[in-house]
Amino acid sequence: MAQTTQTERTTSTSTVFTRLADRSYRHRWLALIAWVAVLVAVTVAAQVVGSDYRNDFALPGTDSQRALDMLRERAPAQAGATAQVVVQRADGLAARPTRDRIEAMLRDVRELPRVAEVRSPYEDPSAMSRDGTVAYATVVFDAPAEQVPGEDVRRIMDTAQAARGDGLRVELGGDPVRNAQESEGGAAEGVGMLAALVILVLLFGSLLAASLPIVIAVFAVGSAVGVVALASHLATIADFTAPLMLLVGLGVGIDYALLVFSRYRGELLAGADRAAATRTALDTAGRTVFFAGCTVIVALLGLIALGLGSLRGVAVAIAVTVLVTMIASLTLLPALLAVVGARVERGVRKRASRAIRREGDRWRAWSTLVQRRPWAALVLAVGALLALAWPTLDMRLGFADAGTDAPSATSRAAYDLLAEGFGAGFNGPLVVVVRGDTEAAATVQQALSTTAGVAATTPPLPSSADLSTIIVFPDAGPQDARTAELVDRLRSQTLPPLAAGSGATLLVGGSTAAVVDFADAVSGRLPIFVGLVVGLSALLLLLVFRSVLIPIKAALLNLLSVAAAMGAITLVFQDGRFGAQPGPIEAYVPVMIFAIAFGLSMDYEVFLLARMHEEWQRTRDAQLAIREGLATTGRIVTAAAAIMVLVFGSFLLDPGRMLQQFGLGLAVAVLLDALVIRCLIVPAVMRLLGTRAWWLPRWLDRSLPHVALEAGPADGPVPR
Repeated sequence: MAQTTQTERTTSTSTVFTRLADRSYRHRWLALIAWVAVLVAVTVAAQVVGSDYRNDFALPGTDSQRALDMLRERAPAQAGATAQVVVQRADGLAARPTRDRIEAMLRDVRELPRVAEVRSPYEDPSAMSRDGTVAYATVVFDAPAEQVPGEDVRRIMDTAQAARGDGLRVELGGDPVRNAQESEGGAAEGVGMLAALVILVLLFGSLLAASLPIVIAVFAVGSAVGVVALASHLATIADFTAPLMLLVGLGVGIDYALLVFSRYRGELLAGADRAAATRTALDTAGRTVFFAGCTVIVALLGLIALGLGSLRGVAVAIAVTVLVTMIASLTLLPALLAVVGARVERGVRKRASRAIRREGDRWRAWSTLVQRRPWAALVLAVGALLALAWPTLDMRLGFADAGTDAPSATSRAAYDLLAEGFGAGFNGPLVVVVRGDTEAAATVQQALSTTAGVAATTPPLPSSADLSTIIVFPDAGPQDARTAELVDRLRSQTLPPLAAGSGATLLVGGSTAAVVDFADAVSGRLPIFVGLVVGLSALLLLLVFRSVLIPIKAALLNLLSVAAAMGAITLVFQDGRFGAQPGPIEAYVPVMIFAIAFGLSMDYEVFLLARMHEEWQRTRDAQLAIREGLATTGRIVTAAAAIMVLVFGSFLLDPGRMLQQFGLGLAVAVLLDALVIRCLIVPAVMRLLGTRAWWLPRWLDRSLPHVALEAGPADGPVPR
């Protein structure tokens, strides 16, 4: 009865969403042609122009950035990226034939593009291990690692490795090599879409109906990727943005289209004709999609508050993906329903006629069970989530280095050989920049060599009349927490007295120090970001549901699900569970997962609470509202969550560690949100709150603008 009433009411009113539905439905072919034209145009343009993705790891104000800027200004030859050509031979590298082969290879490398300098191990005794079996040559590039083209680095790799054989091993390491290593890529997108299609077919019993959300996702993601690829020529957008857009776009696109289509299907079963069902679907589920999409966009744009240039482009690109997906769900889907609606309706009615029980009865029974024992459900569920979230307290941010690469990668082999020949800290050297006279540099070098945690130092390397660098090798690996502690100790204890006594400027830089600075920057600004996103999301919920307690509950539960997802990432990737290479959590991952997962969890929150609110306004029965809200949304939320879990989880097949962490974190967050929070905690909390859940002080109600998720008579008559 509730469904029929809603259909009749929506049919007799006109809103922005019903007018949008009518126009898309009536002008179906125009809408389809417009979307096809947009997709083709941006795809062709992106193919012709290409992309210009590039990373921006600048951290103004930090020691590592100041050191890099000083080297670029006064000694540009030392500011370029470096790579190591690591050679190893069991019987030693000193024999003349071996030496001739290596030096000939290095001469060839020196002639290649983007190579500024090559330092032979035979010219520097410190570049040869004590037993003479491992040595390295340093290749200096003419630009930072992110600006060196991958094809140029691969030419260097091929040239160097052509010398191996006959007992001589040649491997290459360094950031440019890691960036340029060609991977075969994962089958993530294909696996995720295939799994989503299987679930949709099982849900709707029709391949045609199941394909509609997939089509929406493909159009939306394809258009967004093309637009962002073109925009990469105008703004700095990180090179890992496109895979993240696919990851989020596929999940969100299928999710939003599914929410709208499921309401359309429900209206057909309630007796509405196809046009009326489309209007009602957009005026109810469409509003929910619009609100949920805006919440995700707000959460993503909150990343700008972090002030990290490398994340701004990523945040805007993914926000554009969500925006295009939302628009496609509200314009392209009604047009598709108008074209294939008759076939879809026949399938829906045929499947409904074979149904043994009323749809939603199992969810009604489950809701009743939870409401009988609300405290038990609440305590057990919250306890489980807190236990999973506990490892988050020990999360260590950073960037994975070659030590976490696949054992078959040349960067990993070079890393292991250098650690074997020179010690673990050799793979994470610190660069101390000294701006002062030679006496000051010598004093600094002597003090550094006796500092706890330092394995060795090089003599000061003069760069100009008053600038020199000292390479400091920690006694621990670059991912070891002791190396980060050493950086902090040098900056806070060792160097300040030396700088005060000599009048020199002393800065700790290098890639390892930059990672420490980036992790500290993220950790320091994270509370501001979390507070901003949670506050804005809670305000939106307050406006929509006219309740004080519901936004508080939603914010706390969403934070809990995200924290549990972070705990799962920590267990797997930091602690090395389930066969993963142990290492730090990529510094980008927690903030990106928080923004995306917090926004997505609001999707289900709004979808579920909107139906509860609709029933509450109709009956003013709090328990019935909980039961009917879960009954009408439980099946769809579970299916949508299963699709997202499979799409996100499929990125565990990707060879990139960062995407694996994103995939696992988002999959766990959605799984916990849909199964634990929506099915257990929300009905339990709503039962305990009762009518107080919808309480809002009168003075606040009068002062807040009205934003409704359900259409009402006040919206006005339909123009004739």
